[in-house]
Amino acid sequence: MTKLLASREALLMVAIAFLLAIIAWRFPAFVVPSNLLAVFNDTSPLILLAIGQMIVILTKCIDLSVAANLALTGMVVSLINIAAPGLPVIFIVLIAMGFGTLLGMFNGILVWKLAIPPIVVTLGTMTIFRGIIFLLTEGKWVNSHEMSDSFKSVPRADLLGLPILSWIAIATVILFTIVMTRTSLGRAFYAAGGNPHAATYAGINVGKTQFWAFTISGAIAGLTGYLWVSRFAVAYVDVAAGFELTVVAACVIGGVSIMGGIGTVFGALLGALFLGIIANALPVVNISPFSQMAISGGAIIIAVIVNAQANRTPGRIILKKAEHAK
Repeated sequence: MTKLLASREALLMVAIAFLLAIIAWRFPAFVVPSNLLAVFNDTSPLILLAIGQMIVILTKCIDLSVAANLALTGMVVSLINIAAPGLPVIFIVLIAMGFGTLLGMFNGILVWKLAIPPIVVTLGTMTIFRGIIFLLTEGKWVNSHEMSDSFKSVPRADLLGLPILSWIAIATVILFTIVMTRTSLGRAFYAAGGNPHAATYAGINVGKTQFWAFTISGAIAGLTGYLWVSRFAVAYVDVAAGFELTVVAACVIGGVSIMGGIGTVFGALLGALFLGIIANALPVVNISPFSQMAISGGAIIIAVIVNAQANRTPGRIILKKAEHAK
């Protein structure tokens, strides 16, 4: 029981419950099951991207291009839909995931083969991807009336009382929980970030593992790109602008260590839900967007402090007399 209460996930669950209790006190209608399911659905894109980002961060890297990947992939599939409105949606989804995967591979190759710092690579590709969108469209938008009905219907389609978008997020959480805890690739992600030297001695190619992390993140971002533009029925250059920072924040709040090697899929899920609840609830209780930013920023700082304290190991005291003399 003590171990459970000491875990980051348990603490975050308590924080989410406390947050919901405060909101319910001010606005009881927010915590009815139907509205909470709607909040989960609104948070699903963040959940998807947070899982991909978590995998990258585990390997001691960071991907600042996830939102730009989302925007570029979303624009590409929107233009394909305009050119071929009769193309089955399953092919659109596969194209989105494939294109996002290629963008992720591009990041991974630069980090792996050229040994360029990940933050520099992804900061550059973030700008490149946004620039490509402008070149493709000359700054023009793709609006709802230009998209086919089948293209727009998938995220909103209802299955057993939940939109398909929510089911995709749930399936992704389950899939990567299995991958991270039951496969050699998942263990390699943890090893590559937790102790790269030991991982190398164990026969793990750290650079290649980081490449696969970026590849997976790119595939998830590509899928989310289609889901985003089809759900909101619009595609333009600045889609999800700045969202990459929210994704990183969800990971940090969820207990994923920026130093690598520590974090869980469940933690990333809870971090995303925490931010999703804040984004949906605070405007309802008449809290300004500026206060919302302050609350989110404060949560990030607290999460970083908690992570730092949890990861700190006490040093070994060699000269006990000198220690007591201080």
